[in-house]
Amino acid sequence: MTPTITAFARSPDRGRGLARDMRVRWALEEVGQAYDTRLLSFDEMKQPAHLALHPFGQIPTYQEGDLAIFESGAIVLHVAQTHAGLLPEDAKARARAAMWIFAALNTVEPPIIEREQARYHERDEPWHEARLPILEKRIRGRLEQLSGRLSNADWLDGTFSAGDLLMVTVLRRLDGSGILETFPNLCAYVARGKARPAYQRAFEAQRAVFTASQG
Repeated sequence: MTPTITAFARSPDRGRGLARDMRVRWALEEVGQAYDTRLLSFDEMKQPAHLALHPFGQIPTYQEGDLAIFESGAIVLHVAQTHAGLLPEDAKARARAAMWIFAALNTVEPPIIEREQARYHERDEPWHEARLPILEKRIRGRLEQLSGRLSNADWLDGTFSAGDLLMVTVLRRLDGSGILETFPNLCAYVARGKARPAYQRAFEAQRAVFTASQG
């Protein structure tokens, strides 16, 4: 059965591949699973039909038969567990790949998101300029730790996994900030992820939605 995911009809990222459905698209492309996309307006995301799938009124969601789940990390993990290609066969290596999924979403992403929110919603506050360096220091601290762990390796734990997929999408949220560029190995790591054919297919699929919305 072909799964259906939800995505923004008019993404606020303007086709840059930063919306969280990108993570799910990439995972599905990596494992060769076809999928359908249901596009939603911001108003439709707050209507009962969508809230029945996602109680917080966000995207993405994933439906396959009688299975309906939300949260991009949970969806990627489900795809990885039910298809070959995103988790190692060795049980210990699979556990480590899952560890990196949670590290990307629970440890690395939160300070990045906090900085984004501050820049969008607090820029007119008198304390904004003083707070921004504090937020960026937190991000740099996490990146320094991640950079040290990655070192000169191509991927976080041997072969490419769902953990790398999510970490790359998280780090991409720093595009244009100038922060990631101080860590050359992390820049190269993100570039390797973006060079994967599955990533490029997912990116083009998401960008096509934005392009169509401008027509």
